[in-house]
Amino acid sequence: MLVFAGTGAIVVNEVSGGVVTHVGVAITFGLVVMAMIYAFGETSGAHLNPAVTMGFAAAGRMRGVMVPAYIAAQVVGALAASVLLRALFPENARLGATIPTGAAWRSFVFEVVLSWMLMLVILRVTSGSKESGLMAGIAIGGVVGLEALFAGPISGASMNPARSLGPAVVSGMHQSLWVYLAAPVVGALLAVPVNHVIQQSPATKPIEAADCQSGRVRR
Repeated sequence: MLVFAGTGAIVVNEVSGGVVTHVGVAITFGLVVMAMIYAFGETSGAHLNPAVTMGFAAAGRMRGVMVPAYIAAQVVGALAASVLLRALFPENARLGATIPTGAAWRSFVFEVVLSWMLMLVILRVTSGSKESGLMAGIAIGGVVGLEALFAGPISGASMNPARSLGPAVVSGMHQSLWVYLAAPVVGALLAVPVNHVIQQSPATKPIEAADCQSGRVRR
């Protein structure tokens, strides 16, 4: 659903002469992520993203033995969506593949930072491996839409190895694919220690009831 709607929006925008617009593509990615979290968050966590799954495993929020199964499902889903888009739009060459604008190293840095931001927000608004909090879908979908909005024209704002792998394999557009396989994982893993530091900060610990009643707030 993520790849079909997200990259589908890119394809439709191209074949329709820009009717969807870049803003529309960014909003589509954000909305589909939000919808999937609310639909499947309590079932699987709705990771949708190998980098996010690895981040959860590194943070100790899910069993490492589950990681290969999650990644396999994510990749199969991305490939299936891209195959369907190829059948619907055989004339479209890229199928929404992510290709750097300019130097590959710049897109690599963009993707690392974008994925770091996304993973950090995910870790802050969820508990365990389940993205099922009342506002988690809005927060996470909002970050995806935000990052796609401002970074899409440079790196494609993939933040997701599966999302980039599916269109690349089916379309044959493999240019700088390594950027989109490696950078999101690096960014997601870098977010884990940052979240740990934040969790250990006294400012993030709950205020005790006695402190509230006496008017004292721990610093």
